[in-house]
Amino acid sequence: MKIMVSACLLGHNCKYNGGNNYSEKVAAYIKGHEVIPVCPEVEGGLPVPRIPCEIVNGIITNKKGESKDKEFRSGAEKCLQKAITEKVDLVILQSRSPSCGGIMPHIEIKCFTGRTEEKKKECAERVAEVIAETLGCKTKSVSVAIKDIPEENWKEQVWDKSIVPDDQYLYKRPEYTCD
Repeated sequence: MKIMVSACLLGHNCKYNGGNNYSEKVAAYIKGHEVIPVCPEVEGGLPVPRIPCEIVNGIITNKKGESKDKEFRSGAEKCLQKAITEKVDLVILQSRSPSCGGIMPHIEIKCFTGRTEEKKKECAERVAEVIAETLGCKTKSVSVAIKDIPEENWKEQVWDKSIVPDDQYLYKRPEYTCD
């Protein structure tokens, strides 16, 4: 599995204060997988260390009141593009970070082929709305990918690679089996 992870969770000293948020749980979970470390703040051009930032009325500003929204959004976009280009299977982000914790929900939907582009766009918009409402972010921050999987490939490409190995992360389990 290919996993994108907030670099600070891996022990990289990229936090605003020059430190990290190393997580033994994350390190144990990603062991044996291909890992892609990212820090949206650094990707957006912010230095380490830097003045702490927070989201105020939807705009990211530092403690001096200077907008750093452009840098944060640029970094988030670069990380999102990297996730898409690298075709990551899972993203683990630092929850309390203004760049990772509130800007980048990405949802991937895999389904049988046969739906129209119009239906896929409608589905993506509705999912983005629900995610934004539920997680407390803006719909423009949510990305939704829809992948068509031929029915004859479902077990191999989805059941065996995503559903079974990630069972502990499923909040809604399927009511079928592929055994």
